[in-house]
Amino acid sequence: MNALNGPAGTPTHPVALLPLLGADEGAVAYFAEVADLDATSPADHLLEDGVRLASGARLEPFARAGSGDAFCFVGEGGEERPVVYVSLDGEAGPLALGLPELARLLLVSPWWRDAPGRTADELRAVADEYREDVPDLDRRRDRAARALGLDPAGLPPETAVLARLVELSRSPVAATCLVVGREGDLLDPLFDAGT
Repeated sequence: MNALNGPAGTPTHPVALLPLLGADEGAVAYFAEVADLDATSPADHLLEDGVRLASGARLEPFARAGSGDAFCFVGEGGEERPVVYVSLDGEAGPLALGLPELARLLLVSPWWRDAPGRTADELRAVADEYREDVPDLDRRRDRAARALGLDPAGLPPETAVLARLVELSRSPVAATCLVVGREGDLLDPLFDAGT
C-alpha cells in the first residue's frame, strides 16, 4: 500500500505532491484542466490584501482555480497541513487535512463545488454532465493518479470524499480555517455545517 492510500489517521511520509501537481504532465493535464487546481506557479498565487485567517495563523496559497479562487495551506509545516479554499465570492472553508486528502477529493469528485445541498440524484446528474464535458475524464484521472503514486482502483468512493467535506465543515478544524476577507468580515462557510 502506498503512502497516499494508507488508512485515515495513519501517519505517512509520502513524496512531495506539490511539485508533481505543478510539473508532471499527467498531473497538470488533470488537476489544472479538469479539477480546476492550477499549481504550476505557486509563488504567483497571492491573496488579496487583508485576506487572512481569523486566528492569525499563516494562510499560504499554493494553487488557484480558474476563477481566481485560492487553495491555501493553514498554519506552519508541509503538505500535511489543513487545506482551505478561499473563494472570491466571499466563501471559505476546509477541504482536506493535507494535500494527499485534497488530491483524492479532486481525483474522485472534481465537481465537489456543486455538491452542497444536492440530493444523490442531483449530484449524479452533475457528475454525468461533467463527464459529458470531459469525455476522457477517467483516462486523465487514472494518469494523474499514477503520476502521484496512486492506484486508481484504490481511490475512495465519491460518497466518502463528499461526506468528508461535510465532516470537516463540522469539525474543530473548521474553527481554525475561518478566513477574514479584505473588508475585515468573516467569509461565509463553503458548506452549511448545520445540515
